[in-house]
Amino acid sequence: MHFLKYHLLLLFMLFNSAISFGQQDLEKELVMPANKHEKVMATFKSTKLINGHTNETIYKHELDFKVDHRFGDIAGSNGGIRKFFGLDNSTDVRIGFEYGVTDRLSIGLARAKGANSVQQLYEGSLKFRLLEQTIDDHIPVAVTLFGSNTIAGVEASKDLTSATAYRGFTDRMNYVAQVIFARKINSNLSVTLSPGYVHRNFTAFRDQNDLFTLGAGARAKISKRMAVVVDYYLPFRNSDDQAYLEQLNGFKFYNPLGVGLEMETGGHVFHLNFTNATAIEEMQYLPETTTSWLKGQYRWGFSISRRFSFDRAKK
Repeated sequence: MHFLKYHLLLLFMLFNSAISFGQQDLEKELVMPANKHEKVMATFKSTKLINGHTNETIYKHELDFKVDHRFGDIAGSNGGIRKFFGLDNSTDVRIGFEYGVTDRLSIGLARAKGANSVQQLYEGSLKFRLLEQTIDDHIPVAVTLFGSNTIAGVEASKDLTSATAYRGFTDRMNYVAQVIFARKINSNLSVTLSPGYVHRNFTAFRDQNDLFTLGAGARAKISKRMAVVVDYYLPFRNSDDQAYLEQLNGFKFYNPLGVGLEMETGGHVFHLNFTNATAIEEMQYLPETTTSWLKGQYRWGFSISRRFSFDRAKK
């Protein structure tokens, strides 16, 4: 009898231990995957820095309305007090919408004035998050794909050497493709690197139809709702064609550089920026920036975005 009680007690203790270990294993299976490879959130606060794009996309069923504006030169021969430091002029204006099809895919539509003879620009774009950085560095960088098609609506020129001497509708089309690598170093600093490609179906005589580019940018947080942002782009131009155009037109090509202050106010993100790029669209500022910081040919600019949610579940 004592022998039976001993075995029953032993079985009871083993059963309790098995349940205890089983519960611990089950809790581990349930809890650990939730935190494993957790995604980094808000690498950047906006889909763009100053000139270029970030890795961020619009979340599903959200609409981002954005207005970008560039003024004239602050200094130099076309700036100064008589032009009220560029505020009397407007080199480019853009109004655009981005909509989140999914949390990783967004589509965009925009209308821009255009900063040179190629004007009345209509842009359609796609942006897709291919990879997202994780906190444990299982995926060390975020990778986003960006592509756009911009169509010029300006009247065709009769000058056959002009950039707008269009002979058909396809001549008006311009394409941009970028792979955007981004990493959030810590809560205060994020960086991005963006190799890209620009194709313009029609250009001025001896201007390049195809151009490879490389961009870099950063965001440094200085307070809870303010940050310094910067981006820089290097276009790889054909040296012979570049020399010909510079000699013919009496200007030089420069690399776009922008610096600015980002302010977040609730649902708005506001950028006050300075850049030597006169244009806002990639298909213009990447191949055709002809103004220099060293000559005072940089300008005030701003962008303001407002995001709206159409997801009823979030209400």
